[in-house]
Formats: sequence, C-alpha cells, structure tokens
Amino acid sequence: MLAYVLGVNFLAAVVALATAFTVPVELEDLRLFAVLIVCVWLATELTRHVDRKREYSRLSSVAYVDTKAVWTFAAVIVLPLPLVTLLIIVNYWISWSRVQLISRNNLKHRWVFSCSTVLNGAYAASFVLAHGMSAYPGPPASSAPAAFVDLGVIVVAGLLRWIINAGMVMAAIAISDASRRVRDLFTNFSQQFLELGAYGLGLVVAVILVANPFVLPGVIVAIVVLHRSALVNQYQRASRQDTKTGLASAGWWHEFAEQTLARTDDRGSTMGLLMVDLDHFKRINDTYGHPFGDEVLQAVALELQAEVRDDDACGRWGGEEFAVVLPDVGSEDSLKRVAERIRLRIESLTLQPPGDVGLGDTVNLTASIGGAVYPAKGISTLDELLLAADSALYEAKNSGRNRVCLSPAGPKPVVQEPPGEDLPGIIPPGPSPN
Repeated sequence: MLAYVLGVNFLAAVVALATAFTVPVELEDLRLFAVLIVCVWLATELTRHVDRKREYSRLSSVAYVDTKAVWTFAAVIVLPLPLVTLLIIVNYWISWSRVQLISRNNLKHRWVFSCSTVLNGAYAASFVLAHGMSAYPGPPASSAPAAFVDLGVIVVAGLLRWIINAGMVMAAIAISDASRRVRDLFTNFSQQFLELGAYGLGLVVAVILVANPFVLPGVIVAIVVLHRSALVNQYQRASRQDTKTGLASAGWWHEFAEQTLARTDDRGSTMGLLMVDLDHFKRINDTYGHPFGDEVLQAVALELQAEVRDDDACGRWGGEEFAVVLPDVGSEDSLKRVAERIRLRIESLTLQPPGDVGLGDTVNLTASIGGAVYPAKGISTLDELLLAADSALYEAKNSGRNRVCLSPAGPKPVVQEPPGEDLPGIIPPGPSPN
C-alpha cells in the first residue's frame, strides 16, 4: 500500500517538474488563472459546511465524489500545464485548510494522494487535448466542423481523467484491505455520475471564462446545489445502512420486506425469511471485549452478503441477530438449503482475537437459524411471518443450537391468475446488501 501511494505521488511530481519550465505561460493565462483561483476560494467558502458533513459521513470503501473537478477540468482545457498543476495544488490546499482541519481527522497523506491522482488524470487529459483540439489550450472552436471535433476530444479527455482518478483511488482502497470484494468497491458507484456532471460544468466554465467571466457567479451557485445533492444522497444511504456491519438497517430492511411481501401477493410467488442468531455471542463480548465482538459481526455480515443473491436483502436485526428476506425463494426446501449454506459459512469462520486479550486463542462461531416461507397457513402479514421465523429460531436454540429449523406451517397453495391479467406490483428500491 505504501509503495503504491508513493508511486502515484512520485509520478505526479515527476510530470509536474518536467513541465514546469518547458511549457510557456502568457500574461493572459495568468489572468485566467487568477479568476479561477478566486472562484475556487469562493466556492470552497460557500460549500465548506456541506463538505465537512460529506467528509464526516462518507464511506472509506467508495471513491469520493470530487466536485472540485469543475475548476480543475476547466483549467485543463484553457490553461497551460504549469498553471494546471499550480491550480490543482492550490485548490486542494484551500479545501484541506477550510474543510479537513475541522473534520473528523487530519490525514494529510490522504489529501496529498488525492491531489496526486487528480494531477495524473489532468496530465493524461491535457495530452489528449493537446493532440486532438484545433487550438490548445483554449475553449473549443466556435464553428463547425471543428467545434464538433473539439467537443468530442474534450469528452474523451474528461472520461480519461475521471477513469484515471477513480481507478487510482479504487485501487488504493482494494490494496488497503485484501478481504474486500470487487463489488464492494462499486457500492453506491452511481454517485460518481455527480462527478461527471462536474466535468460538464467544467467545460461550461472554460467557455465562460474566456467569453464573459462575469457570468461565473451563476456557476458557483450551481456548485453549491451540486454539493447539497451529494450530501442528501449520503444521508439517504446512511439511513439505509447499519453502520457497524454495512448491512441494511432494521428500518430499511423492514420497508423492503413489506414491499416484497406485497409483490409476492401480486405475482402469486413465494418469499422466504431467515432469522440468524449467533450462538453464545455474549460470551465472546465478555471474554474478548466489544471491539472484537464488532469484528465478529462484520465477518458474519460478509459471509451473509457472499451467500445471498443481489435481489435478497440482509439486515442487522439487533445485537447479534440478522434477518434475510429472499424474494421468489421457491419451495421450503430451497429456503432450507440457503439457510444451511449460511450456517456452514458461519461455522467455518475462524477469527483471531487481539493478542493482548486472546493470548493466541482462535474463536470459532456457530449460528442458529429459523426460517419461514410465505404464503403459508396462519401467515398473512410481515409481522406474522417474522413471528413464525422467530419461533423457528427459538426451536433451533432449544434443540442444541448450530442448526436450522423452519416454521412447521407449510406453504399454502398458490392461486394462479387467469392468463393475460397482470396485477400491479410494488417494485422495491432494492437496497444493496452491501
């Protein structure tokens, strides 16, 4: 990890030094640079409170949405490389001094690395622009067909810059935790489209900067709105996720399960529900401490995510108990097979407690699982389905633990709708099991 981060930083430093005195800078370039710096400072001041909240609540396992790309991409289009380098560095220094110093931590190396990834992406983008645009640096041509060619080149350059920046950051995240799965890196990745929107605004800024810089305050207002949109999405995600395990929160899981049950009725299909409870978890907490207990919960959450389908939803029900809803599960035998695979996954876990507490011990886990299938006799609501699965869980506990028990109520016959009649279904938002 250290070698990778230093390598990215070194690459950015080499290109910065190589181009610092070889690319000419004109007086007009300095004027445009000064205007962009003022815009950077104003935008940072107006959004710093939002950025602090975004910085505090962001996931460390997902690439950060960089709205500063508005100004840095505009610089790539209209400024020579030495000034592009200087603007990116100043941009990150202003952001760090106004946002990070008052945030939850003060990780300078992370900001240096982020700045380096942006520099590397900017250098690659400027190479494309220099070899593709009719006049570089500068805005796209104003008449066809050169205007269409320049616009296409700018789009390619922007995509390349975004891919390099996001790719380098995601590679660092992957290297930092070898147990992290590839799909975890793309959790909520759709938010990266906000950054692509920032690139589009960057192109607008580049044109306005040359034509009429007095219009730029309107762009700053758009930046403030963009920041708030990113923050709202983070709050929505936080309300749906259990912070300790990354699974769905109990409230969001319950909402998804309600919608799944309604859709099951509409489609005449089946759904399954599993309650998973770790055996003797209190003993683990009492012996090795709650921090290690949290590690146990996280490890179990990963096993649950690995076993279920993307359409299923895993949630932390409370304490050491988890709940899994499985749409279109089929028969009771299918639900039991899934439950048995989950049980075996948990049983195969071997965790190492902290050395100063466990003294070299290893901890093995087991889980008791109760399940129920809907539709079934005596079950017509989600609460009744939960009660049936919970009763089966208690039966598994009372029968010796580390086993699967299903509710004795078998599924009732499914009424087939006449062909050609489509009933309206409720399509759930589909929370990611991550």
